[in-house]
Amino acid sequence: MPHAATLMATPALARFGSDYLKENYLKPAVAGDMVACIAVSEPGAGSDVAGIKTTARRDGDDYVINGSKMWITNGTQGDWACMLCITGDTDGGRHGNKSLIVVPLDAKVVDCKTKLDKLGQRSSDTAIIFLDNARVPAKNLIGTEGKGFTYQMQQFQEERLFMSASSVQELDNCVDETAIYTRQRNAFGQSILDNQYVQFKLSEFKTEIESLRALIYRATEEMLRGGDVSLLASMAKLKTGRLCREIPDGCLQFWGGQGFMWENFVAQVYRDLRLHPIGGGADEVMLGIISKRLGYGGKKKV
Repeated sequence: MPHAATLMATPALARFGSDYLKENYLKPAVAGDMVACIAVSEPGAGSDVAGIKTTARRDGDDYVINGSKMWITNGTQGDWACMLCITGDTDGGRHGNKSLIVVPLDAKVVDCKTKLDKLGQRSSDTAIIFLDNARVPAKNLIGTEGKGFTYQMQQFQEERLFMSASSVQELDNCVDETAIYTRQRNAFGQSILDNQYVQFKLSEFKTEIESLRALIYRATEEMLRGGDVSLLASMAKLKTGRLCREIPDGCLQFWGGQGFMWENFVAQVYRDLRLHPIGGGADEVMLGIISKRLGYGGKKKV
């Protein structure tokens, strides 16, 4: 997936990386000469990013990395990963002991061969990465040691906004194709689309999509002005996740048995978009961020 490199693996590198890292990893990734991955999630730490266990211990001019990363997009074909690791003790708290490091994936002590069998988005390879005393030059550190969690949270806002923007057209297509099919499919002496319930439901879906589009535009304008879009991006991601479940499911119902066929368009949309309420921050995480930003509980900023 190209967006895994441009919106997930490289933003922190572009902002905080050294000239050496930009020249040797950022430029080739942007040019398409290298495949980049973002390696944050682990078997026991998905939504709870601060709960990662992978460690990067400083040893002379190297970091020695041990651990594993889960659900890594481009993992089996990646050249390097922007990896979040624990680089300090826990005295600074869970948010202050982590760093982002550029980790080449071609070493023998890095195992990326385990490809996961997914429900949807099957054209994109997703892997588990195992690291066993992988030595990485200390100059591959992105920015300042201990700031990795902060960098990753900033990166998430762009990723979440992109995921929202990239879903709008797919949702539109899902409704449009359903309208075409239901106009052609007849039952009980009329087309399926002649039923007022179907008309109203598809109209409601279109209204929800336009509302989402407006929210994305507002968040994008604020980002371009240099503002903090944590609240708006989280709202957009939440709304996107909800619609990515509701709209394909509702549309599939109107296709009847044909919609349940594996090769059917609406069935593919149903499978592919089901990831969006999970990837990049689950709906429940978005609700937590929104609640805190609005001052409903806990600290205001995440």
